[in-house]
Amino acid sequence: MGDISGSNGNGNGVHGNGHYSLEGGRRKSCWYEEEIEQDLRWCFALNSILHTGSSQYQDIALLDTKPFGKALVIDGKLQSTEIDEFIYHESLVHPALLHHSNPKSIFIMGGGEGSTAREILRHKNIDKVVMCDIDEEVVDFCKSHLSVNKEAFCDSRLHLVINDARAELENREDYFDVIIGDLADPIEGGPCYQLYTKSFYESIVKPRLSEGGICVTQAGPAGVLSHTEVFSCIYNTLRQVFKYVVPYSAHIPSYADTWGWVMASDSPLTVDDAGLDARIKQRIKGENRYLDGKTFVSASILSKAVRKTLAKETQVYTEGTARFIYGHGTVHKSNNHL
Repeated sequence: MGDISGSNGNGNGVHGNGHYSLEGGRRKSCWYEEEIEQDLRWCFALNSILHTGSSQYQDIALLDTKPFGKALVIDGKLQSTEIDEFIYHESLVHPALLHHSNPKSIFIMGGGEGSTAREILRHKNIDKVVMCDIDEEVVDFCKSHLSVNKEAFCDSRLHLVINDARAELENREDYFDVIIGDLADPIEGGPCYQLYTKSFYESIVKPRLSEGGICVTQAGPAGVLSHTEVFSCIYNTLRQVFKYVVPYSAHIPSYADTWGWVMASDSPLTVDDAGLDARIKQRIKGENRYLDGKTFVSASILSKAVRKTLAKETQVYTEGTARFIYGHGTVHKSNNHL
């Protein structure tokens, strides 16, 4: 979601496109600032920087924010916050699992934070969840610092694989009822954009789905002004591969935008709101905080502006014709006082 820089008051901080800043005479405050577009920034106050670290692949920070609680930042880009991550993860996971008649085996591309696995494992009928993340240090960081997901990481049904998701799926011989893309946003120069391409969905993902299987991916910003970045193109790309494709969206307060997901299958995705509610009651332990049948039906009815774009979209996501969201996500440490 953006790039950061900063100081926690003792001179140790994180730097990127945006910054943390100290403002005001005696009442100094620390701020997280994120550059959403070249001329648009979004910032909020911090209580502290809880932890920073880096792996061979990416930089990691855990911030204590005043409006959103703990916030996980990877490569200078906001991934999720304590207060509203349930919106993103319930929206990513439950529609696909509830539209499937009886999902038993799930594959997560990415998902090192653990929240996607947590939501999947609330489903009573799940036998196996394979979570494939390339960065073991990020996974270990999240295990240590995100207590909300500790139970999921300890669940015997969760099989953690440290590998590139493309390579892992390509080399596996088993099949999955649902494959979930909880990947980083497609950023120019980043490694993840290749996992949004037609060739990847067609030759890697689809062959690993069991009969009636469903693929779902996060698909970037989906607001009236932002949906043309990658959302419409990812939707159109999946339409070239699967018979039935459902785009949907939800507002995520900490992202300062509406976010999008795309669900796809060669089997019809036609469960109504009452049917979804019945399956929620039957299958899921505990109560969803955000998603029920009516919420999903509402989420899948996009605004007129977005529907018009999706209907007219012609670009297919390939390695040579990729679209990217704004930003590059480089993070550097600083010992300078602000």
